[in-house]
Amino acid sequence: MLYLKALHIIFVVTWFAGLFYIVRLFVYYAETLERPEPEKSILQREYLGMQSRLWYGITWPSAIMTAIFGPLMLWWFPLNTWLIIKLLLVVGLYFYHFSCQIVFNQQRKGIVKYTGMQLRVWNEVATLFLIGIVFLVVNFSDSEH
Repeated sequence: MLYLKALHIIFVVTWFAGLFYIVRLFVYYAETLERPEPEKSILQREYLGMQSRLWYGITWPSAIMTAIFGPLMLWWFPLNTWLIIKLLLVVGLYFYHFSCQIVFNQQRKGIVKYTGMQLRVWNEVATLFLIGIVFLVVNFSDSEH
């Protein structure tokens, strides 16, 4: 059980790291529109490469492993109110993840729909999910086991 819990935590941490950094890379890419050529093209190419390596090398695999190890832990934790709320937040986090996939796909096509400032604000949404999930787990999981 402890190894399963450790693996779950590791992949949650790496998933969040990927989500935090990918949106920063979206910001950097969006801000290249203000740069002159050839700097603009060089930076866009570099940021797209960084996005791809991060998204497919860390973020997606971590999201998948979280989706595998999380439900396995339900065998040891009975469903109750705090856990249901936590799972709803996790579902919201996956929607956030999928929205990042949309921005990722757009930027790969050279489409920039959001300003650097809008993306900076969007980057904070993951922080809100993190705060909600961690507070629920810390405040309620140990009191019931």
